Amino acid sequence: MKAKVPRVLVTEKAKEVIDQLRNQYGSDLMFHQSGGCCDGSAPMCFEKGDFKVGSQDVWMGKVHGCDFFMNADQFEYWKHTQLTLDITPGRGSSFSLEIPLGIRFLIRSRLFTEEELPHLLPVKTGEELMEEGSI
Repeated sequence: MKAKVPRVLVTEKAKEVIDQLRNQYGSDLMFHQSGGCCDGSAPMCFEKGDFKVGSQDVWMGKVHGCDFFMNADQFEYWKHTQLTLDITPGRGSSFSLEIPLGIRFLIRSRLFTEEELPHLLPVKTGEELMEEGSI
């Protein structure tokens, strides 16, 4: 059986920041891809449990041990796209944990190939995760 293709990847620099935030906050972290509005479309990092995942959120996978979610409506536009979590200098205008460090997380993306599409890691809805007791 062919390995599942991840929907979300993470750069080494972003992993270093995640480790720094884990050490600073002493807790598990999670990401939610913001859908626009005040923060544009930015990945936001929270302590696990500080952001309430809803039934209309989609779990896309894990990045460096952190669950990564996106709103279902936004996922419909991005479902054929592999995301890579990265960092860049500068302050974002969000509540994401990395902001005081003078950096912000960002997403780089590429379309999946025709060969990858049948092998994508399955997603789960927030509703499914609630029923499982995972969130």
